[in-house]
Amino acid sequence: MKILMLSWEYPPRIVGGISRVVYDLAQKLGENGNEVHVVTCWEQSTKEFEKDKNVFVYRVHTYNISTNNFVDWVLQLNFALIEQSIRIINKTGKMDIIHAHDWIVAFAARALKHSFFIPLISTIHATESGRNGGIHNEVQRYINDVEWWLTYESWKVVVNSQYMKHEVEKIFKLPGDKVVVIPNGVNLNKFDGIKRDDKFRRNYASDHEKLVMFVGRLVNEKGAHVLIDAIPKILKHYNDVKFVITGKGPQLEYLKGRAMELGVSNKVYFTGYISDENLSKMYKCADMAVFPSLYEPFGIVALEGMVANVPVVVSDTGGLGEIVDHGIDGMKSYSGNSGSLADNILELLFNPCLAEKIKRNAIDKIKNVYNWDIISKKMSNIYKEIINESNKVNWCEN
Repeated sequence: MKILMLSWEYPPRIVGGISRVVYDLAQKLGENGNEVHVVTCWEQSTKEFEKDKNVFVYRVHTYNISTNNFVDWVLQLNFALIEQSIRIINKTGKMDIIHAHDWIVAFAARALKHSFFIPLISTIHATESGRNGGIHNEVQRYINDVEWWLTYESWKVVVNSQYMKHEVEKIFKLPGDKVVVIPNGVNLNKFDGIKRDDKFRRNYASDHEKLVMFVGRLVNEKGAHVLIDAIPKILKHYNDVKFVITGKGPQLEYLKGRAMELGVSNKVYFTGYISDENLSKMYKCADMAVFPSLYEPFGIVALEGMVANVPVVVSDTGGLGEIVDHGIDGMKSYSGNSGSLADNILELLFNPCLAEKIKRNAIDKIKNVYNWDIISKKMSNIYKEIINESNKVNWCEN
């Protein structure tokens, strides 16, 4: 199949979780013999075109005109995506399918679909309503409307969890048979060759101390504040532990202030943004990875913790709650409940045998459910189904 993927992020441009999903999916599809073209946004020090292993990658510049806001910038990006995609199609021939990732590329996806009569599939990684607990202003309403429009124009809508399936069906009034659940995955070899670096670990904890890590954007929905609020209860029962908060975002100063207010700032390290290399080191030297999200359509960071052989503690919200079976391959706390989170962390700190069992079971689950060989085959089958159905349709300009 000839596949055209549209995404506003692709490595090394990483804004959220979409980048890693698009990369892993595109690479595996290419590895399986498909011709995959990814059109994405240019990032500093990247090439405008390259053959990245199994994928043709095109990075576009938005117009050199200042914009008033993010929505205007998105429209400029879409014009650039359309221009580049037309050049690709004119040079290489018509694509079999277009795969759009989230609302930011909706305009380009729709224009290409109707210009070249190519079936469109979209992945909704998250919704504006879900991120904000509803629609509260005109910008959010606009984004919500574009999301609906993209799902309307798509032959099928892919989501990564049953939670998201229910969400998009409810918000966008989609029929159930239009929405397909295909989970995200993780590279099973992501941490190959990366060993525990004790010298690196000592930057954050002494050898006798346990190290609990959080990684994510420092925004309310990711729940780092829930972890901070849980620390006093944890320290009351288990003092030899340090906490590392990795990531950046608008909540950083609030979180630092909250740690100081609770008298636990000497136990918490805020690293800000760290390189992929150092993040991998952090996973390998941590004793536990904690993801207490308030809203999480999937939660790929939990999979990374599992494949790094670190026991994970997650909240029971969204896709996170579907990934982990409590006490079997991870621990689950009540969303937004710092006391519940503290109890789960303490259970692992005091019960190393449970932690070891969880790590073993988590690796098995990754291999059997969340690996890209299985996921890419599911996606390929959906592509083929759509292509076969579209060939029976009389595409016309009217």
